[in-house]
Amino acid sequence: MAAARWRRVFVGSAGVFAALALLVYFRGSLPGERSLYEAVVAGAAPGVVTIFWWINWLGSKWILLPATLLLLWAGPPETRRRWWLWVGVMIAAPILEWLGKGLIGRPRPLGVGLGFPSGHATAASAYFFLAAYLVSKRLDRPAARVILLWVLAAILVVLVGIARIVLQAHWPGDALGGTALGLACVSLAAWQHERRVLE
Repeated sequence: MAAARWRRVFVGSAGVFAALALLVYFRGSLPGERSLYEAVVAGAAPGVVTIFWWINWLGSKWILLPATLLLLWAGPPETRRRWWLWVGVMIAAPILEWLGKGLIGRPRPLGVGLGFPSGHATAASAYFFLAAYLVSKRLDRPAARVILLWVLAAILVVLVGIARIVLQAHWPGDALGGTALGLACVSLAAWQHERRVLE
């Protein structure tokens, strides 16, 4: 049953986010996080930094919030009737990210801003996983296409997370937290949608 599957994804992703938040709050960092950050930053040549500067835009909420209209168009009619659910994901994700930053209070690697969770990673995760969910509803259910769609969404989210580290804007745990938070928002909406489809 799809609703039960999405409930499990929600519980899992929300649990991962909560675990990361608690670790960061009480320990200050994740095990090995500083070493990973330093290795990624040291290994990024100037050309790589430029590429990731452009990739970084895939996580801008100022681009992804309006792009949600495209998602509403791309989804099948039964998902369009619940447009408020999908718009809610894209509004709730940045609000929860902002609240998380205030509660956790973790500084970024550089600068004075707060870092956990990454706003770009949260927005990218919410948008691209929501896109995968809605577009997969339009496909004629060939498993290979649906899997490819989800793999593509995951690759884009990972690239945005790496971009935040390469650009020295976030620690790896910030990107992981944002990814988990965005997926939790999407899976909660998908769970509610699937439940209503059964009613």
